[in-house]
Amino acid sequence: MNNYTKENHKVNRYSIDDFLNSESIMYNSLSYKGDKVLYSSDKTGVYNAFSVSIQDKVIKQLTASTENNVFPVSYFPNDDRFLYLSDKGGNEIFHLYVCNENGEVTELTTDEKERAIFYSWSQDGQSFFYGSNKRDPRFMDVYEMSVGTFKSRVLFEDKEGYEFGAISPDKKCIALSKVINSNHSTLYLYDVETGETKCVSKGEGEFQSQPQTFSQDSKELYYLSDEGYEFLYLKKWDTVTGEEQVIAKEDWDIMNARFSKQFTYLLYSTNVDARTEISILDMRSGQKVQMNDVPVGQITSIKVSQDEKTISFLLNSPTSPNNLYAYNLESQEMKPLTSTLNPSIEESDLVKAEVIRYSSFDGLEIPAIYYKPHLVEGEKAPALVFVHGGPGGQSRLDYNLQFQYLANQGYAILAVNNRGSSGYGKTFFKAADLKHGEIDLADCVEGKTYLQTLAHIDADRIGIFGGSYGGYMVLAALAFRPDEFKVGVDIFGVSNWERTLKSIPSWWESFRDALYQKLGNPYTQTDYIRSISPLFHADKITKPLIVLQGANDPRVLKVESDEIVEILEKNQVPVEYIVFDDEGHGFTKRENRKRGYEGIVTFLDRYLR
Repeated sequence: MNNYTKENHKVNRYSIDDFLNSESIMYNSLSYKGDKVLYSSDKTGVYNAFSVSIQDKVIKQLTASTENNVFPVSYFPNDDRFLYLSDKGGNEIFHLYVCNENGEVTELTTDEKERAIFYSWSQDGQSFFYGSNKRDPRFMDVYEMSVGTFKSRVLFEDKEGYEFGAISPDKKCIALSKVINSNHSTLYLYDVETGETKCVSKGEGEFQSQPQTFSQDSKELYYLSDEGYEFLYLKKWDTVTGEEQVIAKEDWDIMNARFSKQFTYLLYSTNVDARTEISILDMRSGQKVQMNDVPVGQITSIKVSQDEKTISFLLNSPTSPNNLYAYNLESQEMKPLTSTLNPSIEESDLVKAEVIRYSSFDGLEIPAIYYKPHLVEGEKAPALVFVHGGPGGQSRLDYNLQFQYLANQGYAILAVNNRGSSGYGKTFFKAADLKHGEIDLADCVEGKTYLQTLAHIDADRIGIFGGSYGGYMVLAALAFRPDEFKVGVDIFGVSNWERTLKSIPSWWESFRDALYQKLGNPYTQTDYIRSISPLFHADKITKPLIVLQGANDPRVLKVESDEIVEILEKNQVPVEYIVFDDEGHGFTKRENRKRGYEGIVTFLDRYLR
């Protein structure tokens, strides 16, 4: 650990090991007694299931996987068993498992190629609903599984490419949506008893309809819509009378909504300028519940206990990883349950994230998140323009280990939410349709221009990096705007859209046409698709590049990275290539993240410092 002085106090430099020795946790489920919380943690090197007692904060490890990640989804409603999902080496073919109180595990979805998704519990807690593509790898059928026998029955066979939304408490109706394109989805109801599926969307033009939950009496469906509005808002529809009512409308997208177990509270999340805000609506009074002593940060993954006395949630900020909290609705006591930041790291040494906006080439305002490193007076920092995944993703005000590590090493980061990003209204979201690699890339170049206006940035040392779609943008920048950025960091980025769009995972079938309408049809628009694919223009790349790739990635195949690296090596362009044999679309194992993040910093120190 090295120190340097900033404004009369010392700021510590930390190694990647220091950062990785912070714990990463996700998910959150309250036990049936409401006395402990189930979650996933990577403290063992891969993600495993853990529980923490609310009363005394005692933590217990529940699974002991050494190779594949364990992602718990829920405690059982009437005992301490729990369900979890796990795949193999990041291949995204998740299977569903149950773990009992003694740590004994039973695999519930056993077909080798069967992909499963947990949906919800039945109202009586005697069964749960899940999706499986074992009948047809393209579509997720809806199943109900008994917790007494672990035998399942098919409730709905999906032969058209629907997305599951919710099932009514009386189990007679399933709400579905059908994606028409990335800007338009329609609402359907399936009658379990008659087998009839009918479209119930009304209105003209393109708008989203996303089912969320049913009322306690099963008669009202709550769903999200952006009809006649820039943002998604919450409505309810009476399935008997046809009457509709707006429940919540914000100046930003409402992302999801659901009821507590006894339907006393309606909880919904809003995407407020790249930060999640939680609203808890008391259905008895119609008023929002105000929690006391909430720490600074954003709440995610909020749950309510079955007796509706306790709330558990995850909270993070740009300088603090996820931590679990419990809040007692009666006593109004807030209790932290975990402390995940490595105690050897001073939080004041980490950098704050600032939401900024800059004008793009055509005057459109582009939102971004800026991470300014701690600098001594007069020092000028190298910088990176970061591009998120997607298309249609969003950089958010979460804790980002990689950003903090880079900033601690002296690199400034501008995480751009270029046009085409979600979270800023439907007009902004669709502004890059069939213009990807062009108009959104121009927004990123203008991000570099913005950085060059900052006195503490070295205008000649600005690179670009990103993962997945963001990795594609890195390759596009180096191929189509070869003089703009000094280096590129490509993390499993698409180099050939023609191949990628033809080889998307089978379980993405319902989104296939939407992707084609956003990016182009690889069968009918070949010339256009190749015009935006960096692989066919790789001879124009002259700047140093580092590429990271998971060998088991089902979305961006390894060949996408292999071929771009091969061409650059042939053309004697400086290129480094790191492959993880046991990872997929994203790197989750601690040893792999260490190797990858250290490799990126070593590369940047060589070519950008």
